Amino acid sequence: MRVVVALGGNALLRRGQALTAENQRENVRVAAEAMAPIAEEHQLVISHGNGPQVGLLALQGAAYKPDEAYPLDVLGAQTEGMIGYMIEQEMGNLLPFEVPFATMLTMIEVDPEDPAFENPTKFIGPVYEEADARRFAEEKNWAIKPDGDKWRRVVASPLPKRIFELRPIKWLLEQRTIVICAGGGGIPTVYDENRKLHGVEAVIDKDLASELLARDLDADLYIMATDADAVYLDWGTPEARSIKLASPAAIGEHEFAAGSMGPKVAAACQFAERTGKAAAIGALADLPAILEGEAGTTISGSADGIEYHSSD
Repeated sequence: MRVVVALGGNALLRRGQALTAENQRENVRVAAEAMAPIAEEHQLVISHGNGPQVGLLALQGAAYKPDEAYPLDVLGAQTEGMIGYMIEQEMGNLLPFEVPFATMLTMIEVDPEDPAFENPTKFIGPVYEEADARRFAEEKNWAIKPDGDKWRRVVASPLPKRIFELRPIKWLLEQRTIVICAGGGGIPTVYDENRKLHGVEAVIDKDLASELLARDLDADLYIMATDADAVYLDWGTPEARSIKLASPAAIGEHEFAAGSMGPKVAAACQFAERTGKAAAIGALADLPAILEGEAGTTISGSADGIEYHSSD
């Protein structure tokens, strides 16, 4: 079976942790322990988030020489290499030496006319007081928006259209390689009027990019590993209940938070609708059980309505 696992940001940095190499490596080690059993039995493709890492690199670049800071597409490429290196090493420490790994810098085409460029919504980097945020916006030509009681930089989040490295990824899978790719939603690129490809200041949603990856690879299962054990209805209330299995139509009748579970449910529904297969959302530690349908939330085109986990 071919399985695509998208690691959420918590796989690299738990909430409130300092963004140190030591913390990231420890969290990647935990993720590797959860993924290794899958790799022993199935073809495995791994994608991951990179929001905190891109934010840190952007700050470091601005501190050096703000007028020569590296653009987001270049920073995204750097984080794909760094995070892929950690995943390869920690997975390699658990699996037989003969198992091959490859981290693929992954360019993904977006539409330069995507409406997202007119309305940046994707938060990146740290939070600021309003006065500081407005000063940075003026100095660096940033778009900014309030994030709770603070302010942050926002960038466009266009929809992914095409994965350029799809052919080498497929070839590597045919050679039984564990492939790490489409990190952070991939490197956003566009064609200009002369049909020349170049990067663009944007961040593609990693769940949608991974869904496109899973669909293009004809994956049998697409899993989004996060810090929640399942998708819940009426979250935060005494009536909260976790969904075990749902059809795209049934779960689509409910709303989920745009900043957390909403994009994951949308990506899972899109995969199930377009392929007739299953997508799942659940906790990183539960990956083997999610694979068996015993944990997390599975959204499947063959499901009928909504089935809940037992409260026992």
